[in-house]
Amino acid sequence: MREDTAAEEGGQDGAEIVPDPLSEDEVLELLRGVQRASEDRKRSLTRLRWALQNKETQQKFVRLDGSIRTLIGLFTSSLADMQMEAARCLHELSHSSDPAVAEACLPVTSYLLTYLSGHSVEFTELCLYTLGNLVVESKAVRKQLLPQGIIPVLASCIQSPHEAVLEGLGYVLSQLLQAKEAPTEIIPLVLDSVLPQHMLRLVCSGLKAGIGAAVEFAWCLHYIICSHTANAALLSLGALPALTSLLLDLASEIPQDAPEGLELLVCPVLRCLSNLLAEETDCEVQIQDERLLIALFLILQCFLQQHPFIVQECLWLLNNLTADKPFFCSTLLGLDLLPALLQLLPCSQMASVLVLTVLCNIAEKGPGYCQQLHQQPALPLLLPTLTLPNPEVVGQCLELLHLLFLHWPEAAADFVRQGGHRALEQHQSTPELQDRARALLDMVGQPLGASTFSPCHATLSAFS
Repeated sequence: MREDTAAEEGGQDGAEIVPDPLSEDEVLELLRGVQRASEDRKRSLTRLRWALQNKETQQKFVRLDGSIRTLIGLFTSSLADMQMEAARCLHELSHSSDPAVAEACLPVTSYLLTYLSGHSVEFTELCLYTLGNLVVESKAVRKQLLPQGIIPVLASCIQSPHEAVLEGLGYVLSQLLQAKEAPTEIIPLVLDSVLPQHMLRLVCSGLKAGIGAAVEFAWCLHYIICSHTANAALLSLGALPALTSLLLDLASEIPQDAPEGLELLVCPVLRCLSNLLAEETDCEVQIQDERLLIALFLILQCFLQQHPFIVQECLWLLNNLTADKPFFCSTLLGLDLLPALLQLLPCSQMASVLVLTVLCNIAEKGPGYCQQLHQQPALPLLLPTLTLPNPEVVGQCLELLHLLFLHWPEAAADFVRQGGHRALEQHQSTPELQDRARALLDMVGQPLGASTFSPCHATLSAFS
């Protein structure tokens, strides 16, 4: 909102130009100008709002006796222009990273909540972002807002037809849901309200509700899911099929003219699905839809170059899809998506680990799956991975080779023919790898027998 204001007032490209700090006398003079009932009051408020963009000036202002009380008086006045300018001053104070400034604004919180039911979209939006900023920095503010009824008030706002209001509301909720006390004090209140079903509806309406609002509410759902206390409630609302359908819709936008910022919505949607699947439930049965894999690979192809962080998110979800049930393992092989998956090996260390983990999930399913991995072929691409200096990547590659050799001995023979045993010999002196490397050398040099390996292909929770 600062950038928008700066653009309106002639700031270059909406960029902020932070003013120099004012002396205490200058701040006091500004306050007196605001307190005087004169024609210059509005001008003094505007000057104050500009000055309050400076951290030192903010601290000096809140220390002045009657400063916040004066702003509240103008904020609650019947003069619309004064009210709006006072709201902008409070909004500037809310940007402070100093908890003392946030706590000085405690008396205004009840008024901010009251005005969320106002008729001006711009004013409501301003109040929402001010609340969101305040709850970030101060537990005292959050503690005061909960008994004041912030959750029911936000629940009444979520049916607003205005995208700007919804985006601001999503911002406030996302800040509340990231608080340390959220799992015990905030999320239960949210679950007892109408917020979850409306958040899910707005996220799944995707671009129709405005991408900004959809992004904010998708992150809200993510924070709720990461608390692990609300997943049953979200699943009962149909979160899994709804988010799956949304991902299919988002992927369908990609071959056409994908709207700017689409990756910002894709990211939390992927995380929500990944974390829901990581729970010990039978929910994966509900989404046995091969189109989901096609959508994932379309998203990977689209964002690989410009937004490589999406690759990691897609691979977390792909791992959780293939971890237990064979459906998505069979589908990935049947749709000939293995070459596209293997091409992601060099993307990054985390991508390499996740690709290899997905391949382990497939290989663990037994001989038929290992035969297909061998035939596709995977071994030539795995050999360079064994020479990497990263023990985590090499370790996961050793786990995959173990499964291949165990279930499909022809792969072991082929591995030796391609010189793979020499790569294994290099790791016999690496402490964290030597036992597994020697076990594999034994496997390729003698009939299959007992192994020292312990499979590690569980579902993974996405980033919290």
